[in-house]
Amino acid sequence: MYNVLIFAGTTEGYTLCRFLAKHKVSVYACVATEYGSKALTENEYLKVSSRRLDEGEMEALFQEIQPEMVLDATHPYAAEVTANIRKSCENTGFPYQRVLREEGEHAKEAVYVESTEAAVEYLKETEGNILLTTGSKELARFTKLPDFEKRLYARVLSLPSVLETCKSYGFEGKHLIGMQGPFSMELNAAMLRQFDCRYLVTKDTGKAGGFQEKIDAAALCGVTPVIIGRPVKEDGMSVAECKRMLANRFGFVCKPHVTLLGVGMGSHDTLTIAGEKAVHEADLIIGARRLADAVREPHHAVYYEYNSEKIAAYIEDHPEYEKVVIALSGDVGFYSGARKLLDILGEDTQVLCGISSVVYFMAKIGLSWDDAKIVSAHGRECNLVSLIGQNKKVFAILGTKDGVAQLAKKLVYYGMGEVLLCVGENLSYENEKIFRKPAKELTDYEGDPLSVVCAYHEADSSVNTTHGIPDEEFIRGKAPMTKEEVRCVSLSKLQLSEDSICYDVGAGTGSVSVEMALRASSGKVFAIEKKEDAVELLKENKRKFAVDNLEIIQGTAPEAMETLPVPTHAFIGGSSGNLKEIVALLLQKNPQVRIVINCITLETVSEALQVMKEFAFSETEVVQLCASRSKEIGRYHMMMGENPIYIITCAGTKGR
Repeated sequence: MYNVLIFAGTTEGYTLCRFLAKHKVSVYACVATEYGSKALTENEYLKVSSRRLDEGEMEALFQEIQPEMVLDATHPYAAEVTANIRKSCENTGFPYQRVLREEGEHAKEAVYVESTEAAVEYLKETEGNILLTTGSKELARFTKLPDFEKRLYARVLSLPSVLETCKSYGFEGKHLIGMQGPFSMELNAAMLRQFDCRYLVTKDTGKAGGFQEKIDAAALCGVTPVIIGRPVKEDGMSVAECKRMLANRFGFVCKPHVTLLGVGMGSHDTLTIAGEKAVHEADLIIGARRLADAVREPHHAVYYEYNSEKIAAYIEDHPEYEKVVIALSGDVGFYSGARKLLDILGEDTQVLCGISSVVYFMAKIGLSWDDAKIVSAHGRECNLVSLIGQNKKVFAILGTKDGVAQLAKKLVYYGMGEVLLCVGENLSYENEKIFRKPAKELTDYEGDPLSVVCAYHEADSSVNTTHGIPDEEFIRGKAPMTKEEVRCVSLSKLQLSEDSICYDVGAGTGSVSVEMALRASSGKVFAIEKKEDAVELLKENKRKFAVDNLEIIQGTAPEAMETLPVPTHAFIGGSSGNLKEIVALLLQKNPQVRIVINCITLETVSEALQVMKEFAFSETEVVQLCASRSKEIGRYHMMMGENPIYIITCAGTKGR
């Protein structure tokens, strides 16, 4: 007893035999050639027979092995064999299913004929050498072509019996090519050039039969394809559909081998050798259209998608695919979707790195990238201005047509118009474009969204790693300013992170806002100030210190804070008597917000202590800071005291 009987005279048939045997479903495979018997290896679940069967012998075999179903995966042109299999199933009552080979894409500039005889008649009216790729069975018919011994180059299977038959027809020497496929486009093209062919004769053998590789080679070499059309139009299922049916029928679960593949910038030329191998062996290619199309081959099924959950669901719903490649841009470790996919698909997913755009581009412009700050501004907030101000080299992935222009405008606004911008667009493609200009010359530039930039300058970009910009560095007016020593302690108590979202309530001149923005360079700072003259000073200091991640909000707290993003930290330097309401709104937005309050008057200290008690913070601290600075009086130095400041820290309310 065998579960499935497969007439497996094609690549599709061999694939189904291996698929079922792999999942421990017993298979009896009938092949019609010596090559077919060698293409399959017998095991406890797979029996292979190379005996040719007529209709009566087929019926006898069905009765002997009693299969649950019969799959006909014979060649599209083996119409007589298919008719015999179908008739035998009808006579014996065994379920029959036709497995079809997918047709190739129609070729431009090709000649389509209905039969081999029609192909011969057409070629009689032509001149030039011909490469025959239709096999040995119909080779005798091409001998009716005048001067066939000189014009025809026949490519057939390299079996001794086949070669002897071809020799008997008059094909020998270089006109008889014994080879076993599959044949790449490059190999087909090399043969066409080697024998100076003007025509290529083929049948539409579909994707699995290498049809597209032949057509592509003909187009590359300026050769006319002569295509013998399929003899009949059939109903049936594809290999993929058949695999899905078999998995459901026999109740086994297919766990495909999944590869996350970095495909470089998008051109096939930037694939690694390991990547090319994975692509060639895959049944299914998944990815955004640009990436999937860059690597797909004619035999691939394709699913255009980049959403991780949808990709995982599709793989689970399609057990027919045994090897899946998910194409990801650049390198899988460089701002890639690989991380989320790995979380969903599991750790046994294979990961193959690619060539990242930073490596490719920096090599193109002749700059090292080991000392560059590398970020992505594609679909995410990125404070490029501050990064450029703090680093001599900044590489960034962009994502919009006006990305370069917007960056250039900001650099000019912040006094960095001389910064050199090296721009790369459509990297690795035929329309690749790379150039470099100062930012001031690119404020109106519109380019391609598929772009990167490297900002480069020689100016001293060192930035203090601690708080404490000297007071005299700030542009000052009549607005109050938190002094240097108080800023240092207050910001230390805030414990900012690089990506903190900060409020500076009652920002005044903006000294705290600026230092916050410099420390939280990947975050955001909102300076909230109600006085118009102070707002103007804030704008001037923002521009001077090039803190593009600082946003100035004119208004009175807490009303001005209501629509702002959720804060992680807040500094309150002035509350206008609304301290309780301000703290309440902060806690409403984020119960774990960390707050530092500066108090000068005892009344404000009392109010702050009451607020701490009322909201039951889990962490509280009160520090009094008394700072004195020396002042020269004649030949002496006398310490002059500043007003004492109370620095109150609170975070994390209990029970929230």
